[in-house]
Amino acid sequence: MNRFLASGLLAASLAVAAPVAAQDTIRFAVTDIDGLEALQREMGPFKEAFEAASGLKVEFFPVSGRTVAVEAMAADQVDFVLTGPAEYVVFNARLDAQPVVTFSRPDYYSTVVVLDDSPVKAPADLRGAKISFGEIGSTSQHLGPVDLLAKAGLTYAVDYEPVFLKRNVAMEALISGEIAAIGLNRTHIEQLTEKFPDQKLRVVVKGEQLPDDILLASPKVSPEVIETVRKTFAEQGEALLAAVTSTEENAKYIGGSFNATVTDADYDVVRKMYENIGIKEFTEFVGQ
Repeated sequence: MNRFLASGLLAASLAVAAPVAAQDTIRFAVTDIDGLEALQREMGPFKEAFEAASGLKVEFFPVSGRTVAVEAMAADQVDFVLTGPAEYVVFNARLDAQPVVTFSRPDYYSTVVVLDDSPVKAPADLRGAKISFGEIGSTSQHLGPVDLLAKAGLTYAVDYEPVFLKRNVAMEALISGEIAAIGLNRTHIEQLTEKFPDQKLRVVVKGEQLPDDILLASPKVSPEVIETVRKTFAEQGEALLAAVTSTEENAKYIGGSFNATVTDADYDVVRKMYENIGIKEFTEFVGQ
């Protein structure tokens, strides 16, 4: 009888422990990496380093963009997502996803640029002009440049005409005079300068450091697992950063760091950027 009772108690304890054991594996996605092969190539070294440091297993969940990622989290298919500032605001509004740790990008700021010989000297000179922005809804290529113009007194889609062109196409349109300026981040200026060596760009207005990329957690992830993830980044940040930046695609994080004390309020500045383009509810991605 005692043996049967002990067996029953053991079975019951295993049944109770099962959900906890399931949490030993976290499902991880990155919104701007398309497909499993790319995810393994770009984040594989990070996965290995994080597993060794945390004791958790990481299961990659490939997505084809931010919309797929938020739907996957809503369906409880993914636990943690690495994404950008503008995307975080939507995840939080729709799912109550919580910030866990930021991945900082040195010199991550927005600009509005013109050709060096352009008559435009200040943002006010762009009134009535056509301005190209990068990916619609992007923090650094759309919302950030719009915010710079708003601070200079220019109302979105009223005082100028916004268009959305691929960078190289936008540069060609700038050279031909079809547009007057382009909203870019610092990295993109460098890329265009390399692509068009005979042309020189001039920054009309430059923004401050933008909020960082962020690792967010589904509200269904246990607080204990979230704390383990935070603690791992806080205590093993140097090793994890070395792993992340060991792949060429993650060069944007070189010289950066992780912030495990991030709060939702740190992204209120992004919500203000959304308001500049007329969005006051943050439950949908711009352009979707």
